[in-house]
Amino acid sequence: MCVPFILAACAVAPPVPEPIRYPAAPRGSVVDKYFGSTVADPYRWLEDLDAPATRDWVAAENALSHPLLNELPERAPIRERLAKLWSFERYSLPRRLPSGALVYARGDALQNQPVLYLQDKDGAAPRVLLDPNTWSSDGTEAMVDWKVSPDGKHLAYAVQSGGTDWVEYRVMEIASGKTLPDRVGRINFNFDFSRIFWRGGNSGFFYSRFPDAPPAAAGAPPEITNQEVYWHRLGTGQKQDVLVYSRKDQPRWFVWGEVSDDGRWLVIYEERNEDEEKQVYVKDLGDAEHPKLDAPLVPLVRGFDAKWYFAGNDGATLYFRTSDHAPRYRLAALDALDATKAGPPREVVPESKDTLQHADVLGGTLVLSYLHDAASRLARYSLAGAAQGDLPLPGIGTASAPVGQPGSREMFYSYTSFNQPLTIYRADLAAKNSSALFTPKLEFSPADFVTTQELYYSKDGTRVPMFVTRRKDLPAGVPAPTLLYGYGGFSNAQTPAFSVPNLVWMERGGIYAQACLRGGSEYGEAWHRGGMLERKQNVFDDFISAAEYLVAKGYTTSSRLAIKGRSNGGLLIGAVLNQRPDLFAAANAGVGVLDMLRYHKFGIAYAWAGDYGTSADEETFSYLRAYSPVHNIKPGTRYPALLVTTGDHDDRVHPLHSYKYAAAMQAAQAGPRPILIRVDTRSGHGAGGVGTPLSKQIEENADVLGFLAHYTKG
Repeated sequence: MCVPFILAACAVAPPVPEPIRYPAAPRGSVVDKYFGSTVADPYRWLEDLDAPATRDWVAAENALSHPLLNELPERAPIRERLAKLWSFERYSLPRRLPSGALVYARGDALQNQPVLYLQDKDGAAPRVLLDPNTWSSDGTEAMVDWKVSPDGKHLAYAVQSGGTDWVEYRVMEIASGKTLPDRVGRINFNFDFSRIFWRGGNSGFFYSRFPDAPPAAAGAPPEITNQEVYWHRLGTGQKQDVLVYSRKDQPRWFVWGEVSDDGRWLVIYEERNEDEEKQVYVKDLGDAEHPKLDAPLVPLVRGFDAKWYFAGNDGATLYFRTSDHAPRYRLAALDALDATKAGPPREVVPESKDTLQHADVLGGTLVLSYLHDAASRLARYSLAGAAQGDLPLPGIGTASAPVGQPGSREMFYSYTSFNQPLTIYRADLAAKNSSALFTPKLEFSPADFVTTQELYYSKDGTRVPMFVTRRKDLPAGVPAPTLLYGYGGFSNAQTPAFSVPNLVWMERGGIYAQACLRGGSEYGEAWHRGGMLERKQNVFDDFISAAEYLVAKGYTTSSRLAIKGRSNGGLLIGAVLNQRPDLFAAANAGVGVLDMLRYHKFGIAYAWAGDYGTSADEETFSYLRAYSPVHNIKPGTRYPALLVTTGDHDDRVHPLHSYKYAAAMQAAQAGPRPILIRVDTRSGHGAGGVGTPLSKQIEENADVLGFLAHYTKG
């Protein structure tokens, strides 16, 4: 069912009261020298988040932006609809315990945080294991990860506070609900490898942590270095944890390990940055409850030449999804007992035309998830690599990596698409069928919306896919307000997924378009490398070409086109606004990486050098300087309406990026449209971040959608 408040095609946006008096942002005299070039950095003072001048500027900017956003006529009905649509049950993938019970997270109605439940048997009423909504009054204490021990008796869960990427794992006894004294901290949740891996029945777990933080200093936070692998034995304090692996000679490398389902093998990785090329080692932990931590470390893969992802094992045969000699990935096997002979990996499933996105050994079967033009396909293979057919999916959408209990033929996975919220499916690998386990009850009809996949050509002739979703009854040939989203980096594939804010946009008569830009992994490693380092401009060209395609095909006009991106996608928005300010009506740059000359000097951001490079290298400096959003703003330009969003506790992409960018854009704007910044408090990487309270997601999205809708009326 569709709500009736469609944006009128001929409506004219009422002007924001003129002139907007932006808060004073004094231009400093800081100038940096790079290889004979001088680069001014007039807003360097905004890098010190705790300085009184910075705090005063942030307060003044919020005092300007909050009333202007609240007064937009579109905001109130959008906020009301966001709250209503978000009032559905939201499930996580369940875990089956050896007892037959299920553990899963579920968010009901407008709960800020999902609650963890235990269901003793199928069909039984679930009981609460953990309710993070009781931990804080504003919902900013969150459970962002949980793992059940192999014997099903203990639960480890990660606690996040105020949106920070730093989490602490705690442990509870499932039967009694008693919280144990175990506390494991200094784990940075920015990375997928910052998780725990249980071993044995309930003896303990392996994890990777960073050293204790040095004393806080004014200005930039210290670099985060020297990650190490530890073993935590249940019932002991973190100070008693055993160091398993470290590379103190390479403080910027990341080291982490994961355990095979049978508990025997500890696979340890070394990564130089977030580009994820790895060196791989293995330890034989033995079959006893107490792992052999001093077992020899045997190299499996030498050289940072390819990406390797452990998929599971069959005895001493270790399966990996890898880009080794396969840009779209293949499945290969290595023999842990014969690894010292250093023979080439044995190919199990060769590279195909589709991109192999996930691989798992479940129930004696290989379950492989492929991307076909950025949409999921689930395939089954024997452990020897013989094809056993696909598992059918409901349509053009995204299936998650599946989960299952070792030795069981039961498998769980989720499916989502632009008009379908996350639905949990249970599959029987023996019967080769699946059925919905948890289906959300909706306040709209998915059948009212349609998604098409369209192919357009970028500036250099590269064919790029884009998903376009809209209401079925939207009049053909009439330009509509259109929201174009992109990311384009870090091998992050942009696949179909449900979003309440996007649905609200479409209910109001808007079109949502999602471009699969180079820099992602939609077409494998070659697609990723086509949008990184000196080829980053390809990402911006792909996005600009997507916008031009939408206009040329009559979906929209420049006066009705909004763009949005977050994090690396925020960099995208900043770059294309500088290069084509005439092409867009409004933009939202969320938690963006916007100062490309100094980004690597803050926290753990040096890990992004694999995708970006750094200004410490002369050649790299030249191309970073050419597109860095902060350094390419042109004073006297009529820029589109711009809303910059960030969180004051964002320790992934430092808020300095958004601060410096907003100050520079406000000073440069020659047009009548506003340049606003919205700084959320006790918030981290933003409304899309893991652990962000639902109440904060609703408020931020009401501001963003209200702003974009207001300035795309024509």
